[in-house]
Amino acid sequence: MIDDDRVGPPLLGSERETLRAFLDYHRATLAMKCRGLTDEELRQRSMPPSTLSLLGLVRHMAEVERAWFRRVFEDNDAPMVWSDVVDFQAAYDASASTRAEAFAAWEAEVETSRRIEEEAASLDLAGHQPRWGEDVSLRMVIVHVLLEYGRHNGHADFLREGVDGTVGA
Repeated sequence: MIDDDRVGPPLLGSERETLRAFLDYHRATLAMKCRGLTDEELRQRSMPPSTLSLLGLVRHMAEVERAWFRRVFEDNDAPMVWSDVVDFQAAYDASASTRAEAFAAWEAEVETSRRIEEEAASLDLAGHQPRWGEDVSLRMVIVHVLLEYGRHNGHADFLREGVDGTVGA
């Protein structure tokens, strides 16, 4: 069993405190699912022909963080991490990736996302989502990214179980 050191959201927090804490909880969940695994184990694919792996999920979530925080609120033209075009699928192929490379990119994007959220005067801050060609609020971005983590952390459960039989939170 993986040690669970995640901090849950406050039971009586404000909207912003609760959203921030849930997002950090889901980020910690992805990191927990990868804890203690070698690069080779992190690259283990779910089943052919899928390229989905735990390391691929970490890379993908770096792209999600960048696309929904940095590109919306700071630089609409910021390049993606692992593709020259906006191709979220490219990140899934982690066959030549390492834990150090993937986690460094993901953690850098998480820190940028946290900074953007913390510096925002309110959840009503509007930014432009270039893929949609529409303005969106910080509130909407946080909820969207939470849903991404929730979905992909479900995949992480399956992938971790395939590596070592561990199922959990």
